[in-house]
Amino acid sequence: MQPAVIVHCDWSIEARKRWMAVALRRGERYHVTAPEPVASTADLIDRLRTRAVAAGPLLLGFDFPIGLPAAYGARTGLASFRQFLDVAGEGKWADWFRVATIPREITVTRPFYPARPGGTLRSHLFEGLGLQAADLLRECERPAPGRATPAMLFWTLGGNQVGKAAITGWREIIQPNRYRVGLWPFDGPLFKVLAENKTVIAETYPGDGYGQIGIPRAPVWSKRRQEGRRSVCGFLQRWVESRTSVDAAALLPCLADGFGADASGEDRFDCAVGLLSMIDVVFGVRGEGAPPETPVTTWEGWILGRT
Repeated sequence: MQPAVIVHCDWSIEARKRWMAVALRRGERYHVTAPEPVASTADLIDRLRTRAVAAGPLLLGFDFPIGLPAAYGARTGLASFRQFLDVAGEGKWADWFRVATIPREITVTRPFYPARPGGTLRSHLFEGLGLQAADLLRECERPAPGRATPAMLFWTLGGNQVGKAAITGWREIIQPNRYRVGLWPFDGPLFKVLAENKTVIAETYPGDGYGQIGIPRAPVWSKRRQEGRRSVCGFLQRWVESRTSVDAAALLPCLADGFGADASGEDRFDCAVGLLSMIDVVFGVRGEGAPPETPVTTWEGWILGRT
């Protein structure tokens, strides 16, 4: 079951920095569009569905965490991430999306911390939740050779923090649509979920896509600088030329100029890289990656294509 539409959204807590790249299936080929703003998230899925040319589901990737550490999940008294989505922000979980401002506010029902810098320590988080640092990483986030040091979901300070992005992503995308989308890998292997749903949402990570597409780590380059992006766009060009199943002509001008000189250039770059790596999973160039056992399928989820 090949998707009719494949989309990768580079996410941010700032709406102006949310960009997406889209691939539309026509016959046996996918036609990739140039990056474009995500715009309103309230009708995003409906807008993307209307762009389908062929029959088939929509596969939608977001680069924010979709899932919870299993050790934390065990503290909730609930059975799964799916069940958790039904209660987050309601009843005793009403404060779950509110970032704690002081240590004594940290509880299982209010786990994100801190709201602002100044006298804050990660140990406050561990003490408030009754968990250790290792307990707050999902299996797909654990350190491995060649990977950057991951950020813990609930820690909300620093340039690589992911907690606030998860809060906005869950509130704007995951929760409102949870009854009408398939969630990979919680609902099963990718192609099974695609066969059973009109829309499937998966967690993605462009940082993995760099290596998967063939972008080297050395010499050092910066995705935040146009010249840095331009210096590695040749590797994306080679990917495009080697995939006869993909027509990415609309992407070539972006590759030529490093995705532009403005501050959103890095977001356009990442949404394109994420899309190309998703296409490789769809065509079987790379496996979907998720182990088919608990707690991955009940609580933690996985990053699409990560081995």
